[in-house]
Amino acid sequence: MMIGMLKLGGYGLLRFALPIAPQASHFFAPMMITLSLIAVIYSSLLALVQTDMRRLLAYSTISHMGLVTLGLFVFNRIGQAGAIVQMLSYGVVSGAMLLCTGMLYDRTRTASIAEYGGVANTMPRFAAFVMLFSMANIGLPGTSGFVGEFMVLMGAIRFNFWIGAMAASTLVLSAAYTLWMYKRVIFGAIANARVAKLKDLGNREFMLLGALALLVLAIGLNPKPFTDAIDPSVGTLLAQSERSVHPSDSAPDGGEHLQAAAPAPVAATTRTPG
Repeated sequence: MMIGMLKLGGYGLLRFALPIAPQASHFFAPMMITLSLIAVIYSSLLALVQTDMRRLLAYSTISHMGLVTLGLFVFNRIGQAGAIVQMLSYGVVSGAMLLCTGMLYDRTRTASIAEYGGVANTMPRFAAFVMLFSMANIGLPGTSGFVGEFMVLMGAIRFNFWIGAMAASTLVLSAAYTLWMYKRVIFGAIANARVAKLKDLGNREFMLLGALALLVLAIGLNPKPFTDAIDPSVGTLLAQSERSVHPSDSAPDGGEHLQAAAPAPVAATTRTPG
């Protein structure tokens, strides 16, 4: 539910705040960029110390949504397009990760990372899906997570190199907490009797995760159809924003037109008597 609310907030910024209040959006952009960087870094650090899978994924979601708001408020084409791709991608990836967590919880009634270990021995198909979604969560090239993150970071670097560099720390931090969780849960020896009794994915679960995996790979391997569909809307949004913030720039020839329309002065004539 929290993931859906976060995406709804991103949609609200994109659909209402930016087009309806462009001047206010530009005015508050420095504050929003600062808060985005705090969300990216601080939430990732909190995710590193979590012992519950659901809490870890919740903080991971906040961190990735920080990249979305950062991309929206750098006000360039690649940054805003990347933010939209990131919302789409992470909606799929985070939903898939939570589905995997829920499947484990339904079987063992616990989400504590310490209660697991060696899941790959009893659920190999499940472990393969979790590996793919974990790589997408990190932003591995070839997955949907890479496309949005790369575009947002490129937009941030074009806006300000140091802002982009600070945002790029999420690549290291997300790899740290995601791989740590994957190693503790999936690999290693079976340390719990409940894990030893786990059954691998059923047909319905396999088809559900398979559909999400195909979407993750489709966006990652061929992002052009998605970015082409997004680009016109981003261009329109940026054009509206520029016209509102810099109205004089939107009609540079206005003064010339007004001058041309003014009537020419009438020359004075003198009439000689007689």
